[in-house]
Amino acid sequence: MKAGSTTTGAVRDGAGGASPAPALEGRAAVYTSAQVFAPDGLLAASIDGYDFRPQQQAMAAAVDAAISQGQTLVAEAGTGTGKTYAYLVPAILSGRKVIVSTGSRNLQDQLFFKDVPFIRTTLGLPARIVLLKGRANYLCRYRLQHNLIHKRLRQPRDLHTLEVIRHWAGKTRYGDIAELPDVAEDSPVWPHVTSTADNCLGGDCPDYNECYLMRARRAAQAADIVIVNHHLFLADRALKDEGFGDLLPGTDIVIFDEAHQLPETALNFFGVAVSSRQIRLLARDSVDALEREGLAVADAQAVEQRLESLLTRMRGDLGPGEKRLAWSELPSADAFPSQLAALADLVRELGAVLRVAVEQNKAVERCLARSEDLARRLAEFGLDPPAERIPWLDLHAGNFSLHSTPLSVAPDFQRMAGEGRKSWIFTSATLSAAGSFAHFVDALGLQEPLTQRWESPFDFQRQALLYLPAAMPLPQDAAFTRALVDAALPVLRASRGRAFMLFTSYRAMHEAHAILREQAEFNLLVQGQAGKMELLQRFRQRDGSVLLATASFWEGVDVRGQDLSCVIIDKLPFASPSDPVTRGRLQEMTRRGENPFWQLQVPQAIIMLKQGVGRLIRDRSDCGVLMIGDPRLLGKTYGRKFLGSLPPLPLSRDLADVQRFFHEHDATLTTPDDSRKP
Repeated sequence: MKAGSTTTGAVRDGAGGASPAPALEGRAAVYTSAQVFAPDGLLAASIDGYDFRPQQQAMAAAVDAAISQGQTLVAEAGTGTGKTYAYLVPAILSGRKVIVSTGSRNLQDQLFFKDVPFIRTTLGLPARIVLLKGRANYLCRYRLQHNLIHKRLRQPRDLHTLEVIRHWAGKTRYGDIAELPDVAEDSPVWPHVTSTADNCLGGDCPDYNECYLMRARRAAQAADIVIVNHHLFLADRALKDEGFGDLLPGTDIVIFDEAHQLPETALNFFGVAVSSRQIRLLARDSVDALEREGLAVADAQAVEQRLESLLTRMRGDLGPGEKRLAWSELPSADAFPSQLAALADLVRELGAVLRVAVEQNKAVERCLARSEDLARRLAEFGLDPPAERIPWLDLHAGNFSLHSTPLSVAPDFQRMAGEGRKSWIFTSATLSAAGSFAHFVDALGLQEPLTQRWESPFDFQRQALLYLPAAMPLPQDAAFTRALVDAALPVLRASRGRAFMLFTSYRAMHEAHAILREQAEFNLLVQGQAGKMELLQRFRQRDGSVLLATASFWEGVDVRGQDLSCVIIDKLPFASPSDPVTRGRLQEMTRRGENPFWQLQVPQAIIMLKQGVGRLIRDRSDCGVLMIGDPRLLGKTYGRKFLGSLPPLPLSRDLADVQRFFHEHDATLTTPDDSRKP
């Protein structure tokens, strides 16, 4: 099942069907969290070889207290603590309505299919679970019929796919497109038969009562536990256009797992964005809506052609390649403001055409509302952007998007968190930097939260080794990546591959790949060669593999046992100061007399590094070597902050210690039985 889409909609009932489960309210068991997690408690009776962890029991007690007192808790739990059960048990025991928001598809699926059902059964509580997915995951009956009748798709392959979808639509219960594996997830047909917030007719749709999206909303309203993701949660709270906003007021407990992602993710949703693709879709949908009714279609087509011409010219003037540009970096700085004004005028002109026909057709009315919304958003991208926002452009092949990103999401997030009396739980393995939660708390504007931290139960002194190779050049040296690979090769030979090499840039990743390919010693896998899950599957299946990757593999990747025995990180993951959003925030902090390096850049990089390091030891039986090539760890004052934030790994600069480690530990590397671990 697909999960983790970024717009609202699809749902599955974890109770196993559509019939409502008994309400959880008033049915809370008499157990305490301490009894559930005790060495002889409920979990011990339900799990063979139960692994009692004091940290897990302590975290559950802290979550329990925060829930009972309606407080906000920021909880960092080291890898292996079992934080998922530590928040699920007290949440379910409370008998209250819960939203759990995650940062990754894997965790969403794990919660829905495995963890919540197990805890529900163990506690004997009839909690009804719903997995709320993205709008784009759900079939739209109206748009399917529209395409079948008006035959907008003309390629034989697309017509065949549409027929497969039509046949499935007659028997699906949930309308979840993941039910149809015969049609690829990225098929160009799906956007024609699913809805967006822009083209949905809402209550005016003739299929409104049978709408899968509306069923999803109703199921979520009736559920005891709703599992979403950060993108979905924040999009709905920021845009208020998906119906999920009605769910939060009735919720008692909101839990964010993988909460370290929230501050950056929130920046995308509390800003303003307009894309050339949105404008093109509006023009196309407007022409379609008018054409169906024979209303002023020629006028709309004329505007569409002029819009297409202007958008194409604007994208060409912005230069080649895919990149992010600050407003001040525009290659067409002189022409762009006038082009932007002309674009807004054309969108308003399209609105005027639609306004003439709006009383005669609901689809036209929806297009008019879209044109007015886009015109309002375009007006925000004037010559004098608001001081509290950062204007920038994102360039893609053939398209571009305009963004106005807030300097801080704290005011918006705090306003959201202040709606009603709720318990807010934020948890992750990486929320603190050098022992302080200030960076995370300040980023979200949390008001006097409780903060607690539990170390990992793993024995890092025995299970792992941190290797910092000597005589490495500084990262800005042109020879750095070559030196990194030279230092890594004997480590990779000692580990017999079985390694992740994590980079802070695509350029460095590809350069390292080119050098390693000359050696022809390892099965090299490179991010971008295939999808993430396929690469991980290949990595596990073939001995001697080395996977080279960038940001998306630094977190949310779980490879246990002997398949992954070495993690190599090229350098400290500082955000690029050339990024327009990062640069804008640094400049604003400097203007306020703050120190952006220590207050923003260092904490961000520490949290990112902790995520990368966390890929190595995932289980009590894991062993491995962590190599970091950046000499600033030992050569700069701030390097001690990074080292002090890592697990207590023994440190060596001697390659012989690495070779000795693998010789001594290789025989003990086994693949664990994940089913035994809560």
